[in-house]
Amino acid sequence: MAQAYGSSDGHDSGSTGPGARLRRLGHRLRSDRGYWRRGIVLAALAVLLALVMLLHAQIPNTVGNLGSLTETFLPWLGLFVPVLLVLGFVRKSATAVIAVLLPAIVWLNLFGGLLTDKQHSGGDLTVATHNVNADNADPAGTAEALAASGAQVLALEELTGEALPTYEKALADAYPYHSVQGTVGLWSKYRLTDTRPVDIKLGWTRAMRSTVTTPEGAVAVYVAHMPSVRVKLDSGFTASQRDKSADALGEAIADERLGKVILLGDLNGTMNDRALNAVTSQMRSTQGAAGSGFGFSWPAAFPMARIDQIMVRGVEPASSWTLPETGSDHLPIAARVEV
Repeated sequence: MAQAYGSSDGHDSGSTGPGARLRRLGHRLRSDRGYWRRGIVLAALAVLLALVMLLHAQIPNTVGNLGSLTETFLPWLGLFVPVLLVLGFVRKSATAVIAVLLPAIVWLNLFGGLLTDKQHSGGDLTVATHNVNADNADPAGTAEALAASGAQVLALEELTGEALPTYEKALADAYPYHSVQGTVGLWSKYRLTDTRPVDIKLGWTRAMRSTVTTPEGAVAVYVAHMPSVRVKLDSGFTASQRDKSADALGEAIADERLGKVILLGDLNGTMNDRALNAVTSQMRSTQGAAGSGFGFSWPAAFPMARIDQIMVRGVEPASSWTLPETGSDHLPIAARVEV
């Protein structure tokens, strides 16, 4: 008596395998046009998101500095990608799911490089900068934390007349050389010469320049605190004074005669912000070149943007990082460079 093999309904054992499931899914996509018709609005939003990120430099600043505002928080637009993807699956829309690939690719092209750790050993000079906050309730503790960072050159911004003696006393042992110009200051383990304020068109001093004579050679170090920006309902992203000061700082750095230049400070803007082009076009960000992650520095409680910057020209970044929170609303940042 012959024995029959196989199921009685004519399907073989592979009907439940991965290949069969893919064939059935393909059949459903071909037969059910709803998979392609649903989610058109989601697909349009995905394309719009991709265009905003791809063409952010074309967003005009004429109305409320909308372009600069978008560029300040540009990395955060990537959060909309998983949201749109989930909504596409909920709607069972193949069109929406495929369209979400566009902003995902654009975001990775813009910021994917920041997700890798580019830090490496080496470097012969460690620098740090910190907006200490005029309302800092613990300047002594902040100074002690910064001195313990190991930085050989330290820049401070938003110094007040009341707090300055505390910083000077707390940093005196670690840094035998220092200079304060207006509300910014530079502390160094190495000799400072040719120190002077830098005019950034404010009417008072919030930027300075000094030559730091390191064992590896002379470096021009700039310290700057750009004017603050505000987001207002009636006028948008108010940054006109910041933009003028950035242009003036860029001119000063362009005129610098020393080949090795380091800029430390609170620029109240990110590397993506076109308003800082006068500076960023001629210098490299240590975080972008040798950091790990975005290195957000503000606000300290929940950092959302890197508006504090360490930039270099003629100097090679080796590593870049943020330091622990102090009594300020900014995080301190540091970098090690090869002079």
